[in-house]
Amino acid sequence: MSDEGSAGSGLLRRLGGPARSVWAKYDRDSDGWLPLWRHMEDAAAVAGLLWDRWLPAGVRALVAEVLPQGDADARALAVWLAGVHDIGKATPAFACQVDQLADVMRQHGLEMRSAKAMGPDRRIAPHGLAGQVLLGEWLEERHGWAPVRTGQFTVAVGGHHGVPPEHAQIIALYEHEELLRTPGASGRVWRQVQTELLDACTDRFGVTQRLAGWRTVKLPQPVQVLLTALVIVSDWIASNPDLFPYFPDGASCSDQERLAAAWQGLDLPEPWRAEETAQSAQELFASRFELPAQARIRPVQEAAVELAREMEAPGLMIVEAPMGEGKTEAALAVAEIFAARSGAGGVFFALPTMATGNAMFPRLLDWLERLPGVAGARRSVHLAHSKAALNEDFAGLMARAGRVVAVGLDEAAPAPRHQRNDEKDRAAAELVAHAWLRGHKKAMLASFVAGTIDQLLFTGLKSRHLALRHLAVAGKVVVIDEAHAYDTYMSVYLDRVLSWLGAYRVPVVVLSATLPASRRRELVEAYSGRADAEPYTAAPDAYPLLTAVAPGGTALCRRPQASARSTAVCLERLDDGLDVLADRLESELADGGCALVIRNTVRRVLETAHALRERFGADNVTVAHSCFVDLDRADKDNSLLRLFGPPEKPGHRPAGRHIVVASQVAEQSLDVDFDLLVSDLCPVDLLLQRMGRLHRHQRGPGQGQRPVRLRAARCLVTGADWTADVPAPVRGSVAVYGQYTLLRSAAVLLPHLDGASGRPVRLPEDISPLVQSAYGETPVGPEHWQDALKKAREQFERHRDDQAARAAVFRLGDVGKPGRPLFGWVAAGVGDTDDTPAGRAQVRDSRDSLEVVVVQRRGDGSLVTLPWLKPDSKNRQRAGLALPQDATPTRFAARTAASCALRLPMQFSGETMDQAIQELEQLYMPTWQGKDSPWLSDQLILALDEDCQTRLAGFSLQYSPDDGLKVTQHAD
Repeated sequence: MSDEGSAGSGLLRRLGGPARSVWAKYDRDSDGWLPLWRHMEDAAAVAGLLWDRWLPAGVRALVAEVLPQGDADARALAVWLAGVHDIGKATPAFACQVDQLADVMRQHGLEMRSAKAMGPDRRIAPHGLAGQVLLGEWLEERHGWAPVRTGQFTVAVGGHHGVPPEHAQIIALYEHEELLRTPGASGRVWRQVQTELLDACTDRFGVTQRLAGWRTVKLPQPVQVLLTALVIVSDWIASNPDLFPYFPDGASCSDQERLAAAWQGLDLPEPWRAEETAQSAQELFASRFELPAQARIRPVQEAAVELAREMEAPGLMIVEAPMGEGKTEAALAVAEIFAARSGAGGVFFALPTMATGNAMFPRLLDWLERLPGVAGARRSVHLAHSKAALNEDFAGLMARAGRVVAVGLDEAAPAPRHQRNDEKDRAAAELVAHAWLRGHKKAMLASFVAGTIDQLLFTGLKSRHLALRHLAVAGKVVVIDEAHAYDTYMSVYLDRVLSWLGAYRVPVVVLSATLPASRRRELVEAYSGRADAEPYTAAPDAYPLLTAVAPGGTALCRRPQASARSTAVCLERLDDGLDVLADRLESELADGGCALVIRNTVRRVLETAHALRERFGADNVTVAHSCFVDLDRADKDNSLLRLFGPPEKPGHRPAGRHIVVASQVAEQSLDVDFDLLVSDLCPVDLLLQRMGRLHRHQRGPGQGQRPVRLRAARCLVTGADWTADVPAPVRGSVAVYGQYTLLRSAAVLLPHLDGASGRPVRLPEDISPLVQSAYGETPVGPEHWQDALKKAREQFERHRDDQAARAAVFRLGDVGKPGRPLFGWVAAGVGDTDDTPAGRAQVRDSRDSLEVVVVQRRGDGSLVTLPWLKPDSKNRQRAGLALPQDATPTRFAARTAASCALRLPMQFSGETMDQAIQELEQLYMPTWQGKDSPWLSDQLILALDEDCQTRLAGFSLQYSPDDGLKVTQHAD
């Protein structure tokens, strides 16, 4: 087995026979292998190209500023660390694993025991940790480094498989030196080879003269993380045999030929390079967004652009403004300015749910089509959540991405190997869902990403390959939408994430209808790293409000005017009862009109819809909640937008009376407009969100196109016993929101809750005062409420403290002092994590729940897709497609079935979940498993009968496209 490669290799010329014999890669199927020197050369070369062509300028600058010679030092360090990352493979503990390759090394004097003889002790010396120790020893012995200075550099080697070593592991390895070098005469040969390889890399990669200057450097922990992540990415790419062929086939190419072919095959899109624009805010918005002719941007949007330009450095900007003020467009405009000023190479838009992520994705694509530096260039785009592949916009990008070789071990399926037919197969706008960036550990590395907030919170969760998640966000502007929607548990993670983002100098834009002052202060302090960062504001309930702070700085405030649009909403108490509600709606809708009824639980949605259909007819009542299969849920959203969307968009608003009964899904992201709102009592900020669906748009002068009695905006608040001494919210609402929050909300609404005699809620003027009062410390409500409020507060504080304590268990530590190595950075973590139900449960305070794929079983026992599904965007039929049980379903049928996933409600958690899983696993099709059926593999299948019913774990389940899933206890 020849150990020779191209005579032109810079490393090979510097090495003797024993060092050349050390192996790094082996493929048991092909018997191909790769010598260590070749992999070192490949990894270093990849790191250099990643540094030059792929890393955003802001990431490079963060590393460069802490080194004596700036960017030159930073590039050299990154290349060198990538080159030496596998030096731990030049040890007996690693080399013994392949007998024939170990025998070649033995012939060169590198004696070692067999893997069997070495036994479980080998686990003490994983090659990453071994490499970290060897590199540290070499720096101390050959270059005079103090031991306290080596770890901050060598941890990139020790952590290149995703987990930086812990102190106990390092100590254990020092006690087993025989795993690093075989005792006896051969030990000298091992040491000579290790030293020779490190000397050769140091000379080859041009850092011999730089090591003395780096001895006194204290690398900040964020820089250590970025270098580790770059080494990981370089290693993954250089380890792919499709890109870097193994020997003997790959031995004939020169270094240059080998690298050029690999880089061309990888074909990574370069990062966005934003440029500062001299356009006015009005011109900027007109060129980036589809503004109607003569439209003026809103004051909040103009103020956000001006503040982004005025800040001493890009940082955190919190935008609090009413619904409908164009906060999303303001965030994208600010992101462009921040990116130009900071060197960010992309944008991550974080949203509360998959549904809001899906809704945002086409808006992001539209913006990118008009964005300088993106339009006409190749840029990587990703939709980051677990069902992204089912999104037709994203699937279209994936389908046209051309030939990309899969890299790494975490891909769901290999990329297509067909050759690209030159450039004409590429997307016109060159927005590519790059195949290599689709693996769950790498997806966030794409330049432009829309996804769930979980993807951002994962960067604060101690988990494997966390460095990659940090690299992904470190090169972007981060936008966090609906910031008011996150509870204490999620906020614990968000605050820690913000502290790291501030350390990376990542620009962040936070959007919210409004935030409690205390929460705003926490966000500013977390990002800035200063307890005194919050500015003085004359009016604590100022609104709209922009708050901005640079990393390490003090905050600035701007108080733009709200737009001229203002709505007065009359609030009225409504007794809780289905007959009471039906009677009132019959009166209110006597002349027609569209009413929205929002309930706090799916059970109340279904009960209400059933009662209202009996009174108003099934055609006049629509249901929307979270317990629909994915395709039906998307169809519901589209239907609501078509029927109740903005007046300027073509639609078919019902001419007569119509009622939508919805859960909290109606609170966010849907641009729908109703004549009348009925809402269960809920936290006041969410009630204000719900009011944003009431008279959202102008329908004629003075709302003259609405029914006469509905031209004044009114909200009826129900879901509580208003006749009690202290209002008593219904049990379901208390379970969702807690008694204390509901009572404080009721208390601050009291002055508005008396109908004609009360003062209307003025939007947007009253938004901030109501929220600050509800979430503040000042007592609210009548005197006779105070005992109940005190008791509820005690329970609330216990729950909040419990949430914070549980969240802290796996939360990442704070940013350590410069120079402190990342040893133990993710110790006692959760292992791998991703956007699965189990992964999301780690950053959300939710019980585990089951997701199933819903199909139908016909009378003859055959399985088919659900019978009412509409054709897809290409007009292909999706209803009733055969799903054979003895063969693999067609790809289209399998994808259609997977698009009918449904999360079962909380009745199926805990012990009931185990029983449900056991019953669902009875329907197990071996032909639906594995790589031939990626859509259905490992999925739990819920088969409904021809009446769309079934039984599961003691419950009766009934499903319809109109009402979704209904769950009742077995009668027996």
